Amino acid sequence: MDRLSGRWPVPVRFVPLAVVLIGICFDLLTPVDYHGGPLLAVACVAAGATLSFRSTLLLSAAALAAMIGLTMRHGSFGHVLGAAEIANVFLAGLIGLGVNRLIARYGRSLATVRTVAEAAQRAILPTPPERMGPVDIAVTYRAAQSEARIGGDVYAVEDTPFGTRLLIGDVRGKGLGAVGAVSVLLGAFREAAEWAADLPELAERLEHSLIREGIRRSGEDQTEGFTTALLAEFSADCRTLRLLNRGHPAPYLLVGGTVLALNAAEPDLPLGMGALNGSRSAPDTHLLPPGGTLLLVTDGVTEARDKAGVFYDPVVRLAGRGPFQGPREVIDALVCDVEEWSGGRGTDDMAVLAVTYH
Repeated sequence: MDRLSGRWPVPVRFVPLAVVLIGICFDLLTPVDYHGGPLLAVACVAAGATLSFRSTLLLSAAALAAMIGLTMRHGSFGHVLGAAEIANVFLAGLIGLGVNRLIARYGRSLATVRTVAEAAQRAILPTPPERMGPVDIAVTYRAAQSEARIGGDVYAVEDTPFGTRLLIGDVRGKGLGAVGAVSVLLGAFREAAEWAADLPELAERLEHSLIREGIRRSGEDQTEGFTTALLAEFSADCRTLRLLNRGHPAPYLLVGGTVLALNAAEPDLPLGMGALNGSRSAPDTHLLPPGGTLLLVTDGVTEARDKAGVFYDPVVRLAGRGPFQGPREVIDALVCDVEEWSGGRGTDDMAVLAVTYH
């Protein structure tokens, strides 16, 4: 509990002591038929949930001593009523200490789970280097299941003979159930990005890997599994950007204080659903102004809602905030604004990849 007690704000940690003092004052200032013992008992249990083991023990001892003193003052010490009040506080102190140990055990288990989850995230979804070729990179990831630390969103950056290639995607499902598909998609991208001559071929290889993985699964994962994905490719001189969108939210280009959504000229279905469409869309090509930042997000950003149910729009919310000094500054501004917009009520995984090109 020593580690967990620090999670409570300081005012909350003073509540058990305040309840003890209120119980004593109530007992002293009211007629003899009214007793403050129940408040002292409540304080002992509350201390177990909010304080360290040592502090809980000290407060329980103080509450017990106060109860003995109050019964002596009222002349009930040694009688059945006084003994019952003292026993009540003593039992509450034991319960508080037991609660404290249970919470401490839970805290240790939770810390272990978090450590394992963080190790899994670093292994499956490692943070790319801050600089790769001619681009600066920053990423952030927030899972919908906060204790899982990893979910169904994915990002990757590879420096290839064809230029710097980016991937951001969203596997169907949330939490740990989507981690298997995430690992397959990342492995396929890291391998195919080096050899695929263009983005359509790269997307085809990714889709093939996901379909092959889906065959091994059962239930909805086999019949309804799909992944939205956005592939991006910077030319070697960073003057040209090619985008291939497979059912994913559009990326955004930030130059100075302007924000532009790079919507696909021809919308297409997600990876894993290509059989439903006879032909796949071609990449879109954009000429890049110097010194801009490409911002790629998942639907945890674009589907964040305010209290009125209005979706978050990066074009509107980020316009006029630039120029940004780099990709990390862009991500920090975006994440803070999404939190403010949604009031911290996000229900979906959120991945953000920002790349500033030179």
